[in-house]
Amino acid sequence: MSSDPRIKAAISHWGPRFVANGVTLTDFEEVTASLASYDDWCRAWSARAAIHEKMGREALAAKHLLTAGECLQRAGVYYHFASFLFVQDQAQMKAAHEKQIECRQLALPHLRPPGERVEIPYEGKTLAGILRKPQGSDKPPVMVMAVGLDSTKEETDVFESPFLARGIATLVFEGPGQGEAQYDFAIRGDYEVPAGAVLDFVDKRRDLDARRIGMWGISLGGYYAPRAAAFDKRIKACIALGGPFNWGEAWDGLPELTREAFRVRSHCKTESEARKNAATLSLEGIAQKITCPIFVLNGRLDRIVPAKDAERLAREVRGPVELMMVDDGSHVATNRGWRWRSPSADWMAGQLK
Repeated sequence: MSSDPRIKAAISHWGPRFVANGVTLTDFEEVTASLASYDDWCRAWSARAAIHEKMGREALAAKHLLTAGECLQRAGVYYHFASFLFVQDQAQMKAAHEKQIECRQLALPHLRPPGERVEIPYEGKTLAGILRKPQGSDKPPVMVMAVGLDSTKEETDVFESPFLARGIATLVFEGPGQGEAQYDFAIRGDYEVPAGAVLDFVDKRRDLDARRIGMWGISLGGYYAPRAAAFDKRIKACIALGGPFNWGEAWDGLPELTREAFRVRSHCKTESEARKNAATLSLEGIAQKITCPIFVLNGRLDRIVPAKDAERLAREVRGPVELMMVDDGSHVATNRGWRWRSPSADWMAGQLK
């Protein structure tokens, strides 16, 4: 194994997530074992992604559309993990990011159910998203999905599927500092502003039931979702997965790669500036405004977000609470995803029925 501490940290923190979210175990083991330095990370993962992309494009040409969708979806996930924390080399990161967008876009028509790219008006520009609707419903309820610091709409197929199977449409979007929006907009603590723009977009869709909107967020999105629910009562139920209560308080315990990604995506020049921005991501005095039903989850072994933050959120909200703490769970209990993915979807289906 490489002696580079950044690679060791990436493997220990993110291994279960890679495999749970679409990377085959063999690919994960082979790619990470091949690395001598974290400087090679983006190149190595992009090379492995290209194998799956080639298979997908060949399947497209042969009109094997289900296979094409599967391979291209997987390639998008690999390109995502090539770029997800590689902020040290913006050229490499952007090249991999563009490939992940391209691959999932090619996959969308051939997924079951298919998806469509949407562009949501926001502050004179747009926020990119992916909308998928369950089969057999003309006007389904919708789950608005907020990604985290280092996740994007190209990683969320495994999260969308349980809701789609239960008759709930999914709208995953990238807000300020996330995915496609990271270049134009800095991370901001008052996430109710971009979330409000997304809810306005849902209001205008005639094929979605705007009276039945849920909000879901993972990792830093596990802060963004309850933050939005505190201010926007169009959100009828909320799922908060592994989110911090106060990101500034968690700062000193964050992995180096995470702090640096936050700095870059906050459009800050120094770590000191980034720390100040981190302090604006807080539910202090805000959690009490959450009155809709909320499902809160984290793993007690989380080394990124203190597990007590989930317990504090559950304690301070004013609405009905379902708290799930996974004793042997890592960050977002990704290593025990089977414990919460389907149960949380069942819970949301009950709220939006």
